[in-house]
Amino acid sequence: MDHFIKNIVSLLKEKIDLPEDGIKRLIEIPPDPKMGDYAFPCYSLSKTLKKSPNVIATELSNAIHTVRPIAEIKAIGPYVNFFVEKETLSEITLKTISEERDNYGIRSAGKGKTVIVDFSSPNIAKHLAVHHLRSALIGNAIYHIYKTLGYRCVGINHLGDWGTQFGQLIVAYKKWGGENAHHAYTVTDLNDLYVKFHQEAEKDPGLEDEAREWFKKLESGDAEAKNIWQHFKDISLKEFQKIYDMLGIHFDAFVGESFYNTMVQDTVTRIKEKGITKVSEQALIVDLEPYHMPPCLLRKKDDTTLYATRDIAAAEYRKKTYDFDKMIYVVGSEQKLHFNQFFKVLELMGYNWANCCVHVDFGLMKFKDGKMSTRKGKVVLLEDLLVEAVERIKEIIEEKNPSLENKEAIARDVGIGAVIFADLCTKRSKDVVFDWDEALNFEGETGPYVQYTHARLCSILRKFGKPMTADINFGLLKEDETVILIKNLGQFPSVIMKAAEFYEPSLICNYLIDVCASLNRFYNAHRVLSDDAELTKARILLVNTTRQVIKNGLRLLGMQAPERM
Repeated sequence: MDHFIKNIVSLLKEKIDLPEDGIKRLIEIPPDPKMGDYAFPCYSLSKTLKKSPNVIATELSNAIHTVRPIAEIKAIGPYVNFFVEKETLSEITLKTISEERDNYGIRSAGKGKTVIVDFSSPNIAKHLAVHHLRSALIGNAIYHIYKTLGYRCVGINHLGDWGTQFGQLIVAYKKWGGENAHHAYTVTDLNDLYVKFHQEAEKDPGLEDEAREWFKKLESGDAEAKNIWQHFKDISLKEFQKIYDMLGIHFDAFVGESFYNTMVQDTVTRIKEKGITKVSEQALIVDLEPYHMPPCLLRKKDDTTLYATRDIAAAEYRKKTYDFDKMIYVVGSEQKLHFNQFFKVLELMGYNWANCCVHVDFGLMKFKDGKMSTRKGKVVLLEDLLVEAVERIKEIIEEKNPSLENKEAIARDVGIGAVIFADLCTKRSKDVVFDWDEALNFEGETGPYVQYTHARLCSILRKFGKPMTADINFGLLKEDETVILIKNLGQFPSVIMKAAEFYEPSLICNYLIDVCASLNRFYNAHRVLSDDAELTKARILLVNTTRQVIKNGLRLLGMQAPERM
């Protein structure tokens, strides 16, 4: 917890030549409580002091005198270990959570700073499918994490709404769809037209030339092309919003590639003025061979723009509009080269904020059995996944708790929460293997398990049925299982900081699993409600603060915390 770490930093800074932030970053929580409550590793001091870490740890522990609330300091191997007063630990931790409640974990580290989170970013005229899920969920969690740390967050959905494919779709619409003007088009219809275009283009290659011509018209602002394209976009956004509402995801701006079309020429001019472009095979490029990368293509030989050009224009616009301190792109690992090229061009343009741009990459989502049934062909639609999750939870509720009130709402919160947690609990750089049995298990390391733990704590509080108070005898909370749980609760703010530093929502998931495991060890070893009124009051406070931390953690992940299950 911050209070104790500040004390430890204060003691250490008088004896070692490291800045306060450097000391704070090195402090660890020992895996075994018998080894202390906090530990400082001495490896980093070994080179400058020309001594082994074990010797440094011994000398430091002898040189530092205990000051309340630090009860004991001793060396264990290469670590200086700190033991804090258990009663003080309990009092400060539980009182802080009780006072801050929903605000527990909120910090001011980002006060006055702006972070842009660019996430989800699907192509219009196509269904949101399972491969869109990870960017949406990881980006949403990062948005919540940074907002909790006091940053002004701007969530942007950078829609893929520009490019030659829209010339193809306009051709298909005019040839095979436009005559049915009164038909209420859906994304399925648009997708069918796109497929039909490619089928027909194999027989008649001239269609590709027509498509390029229509996209050129679109880039030039042709009224007919623009109206048809806007129709496609409106249809897509309506369907997208339905899925985002199911996931509880909000964006501050839906600003697609098309928005930057009028800015691209000025951007290209600025890049040329820097003297870093050249023409290669009639295309305009930035040669990145000196940086061991392929060239960054800015304009094709037909003068149309590409992703990189529009991304550079977007970055310039966002810096001018939001004056961001950090811009985070939540995009799959397969786009690493694109972002390396894009960031390098920004740097070569002389923008010192290029190093504030971060590509947060992630692995793929796969299914354990390699497939999933879907009503619309081979692509696994995101809506199908979410609906099936909710339906499966409904079946579990009917089997285990058929008299549960608000079954529909709870099934939705738990079913969709199960999908969110199953995605986010894996380290983002790894592939997620989605397994229905595992994701919906109420006893495994899953979303339903965490949500059920929260509901069970709510049930205990209802049984207690009296006003809660933080005016308790904290000395009663002394058993090992109790102290371990309290220590876990106190770590929540630092876990949020670490999750932000590494753009890693899985740290929040892992933390919640640890809290639930600690809670269950405490609960199995000790009665909460007993004839001892003072002890009951103390344990009820612990139950309520644990419930609060779980709720706050789930909120960071974009999940609900049901009070009954």
